[in-house]
Amino acid sequence: MTDDVVLRPALIRDADGIARVHVETWQSTYAGLVPADYLARMTVARSSAQWHRAAANATKGNDLVVAEIDEEIVGFVTFGPSRSKGLPFSGEVFALYVTVDWQSQGLGRRLLATAFHGLEGEGHRGAHVWVLAENPSRFFYEAMGGQRAGERVEEFAGVGLQELAYGWPDLETWTAQTKA
Repeated sequence: MTDDVVLRPALIRDADGIARVHVETWQSTYAGLVPADYLARMTVARSSAQWHRAAANATKGNDLVVAEIDEEIVGFVTFGPSRSKGLPFSGEVFALYVTVDWQSQGLGRRLLATAFHGLEGEGHRGAHVWVLAENPSRFFYEAMGGQRAGERVEEFAGVGLQELAYGWPDLETWTAQTKA
């Protein structure tokens, strides 16, 4: 099924599609995990401005890749140098989202592999991702070989949310194993 998916660098024209995926996945995945009023205020129009900037700045230190099927954005990943000082990984996956209709079909794995390959190409040996501790998607990162590497509490919309870091210390080995 994922053979029809095109993975490519995001363009500014993709911002609305990325925003749609962002809003839809947050509202479905984070219901009950983050304040309901925050999720209710999320709109594609509000989110689109953020993704216009991200697409315009892609390849200037941070990368943004979209997954497209029949010219519709169905997922994306953004990655770059780590923003976390306390972890031993120089690369970070900032966000990886796949629309509900395309989850559990291998697309998340392909997006993660694309991010890891891109980070490798930028000279990063290892990478990590932060995920809400209560987010069931954390099991995806465990299935992809991520090892728990840290935890923190982040203030978000007026509440403290526990996050877990999953890390991959050797991207070269991971990408070689996933090609087999």
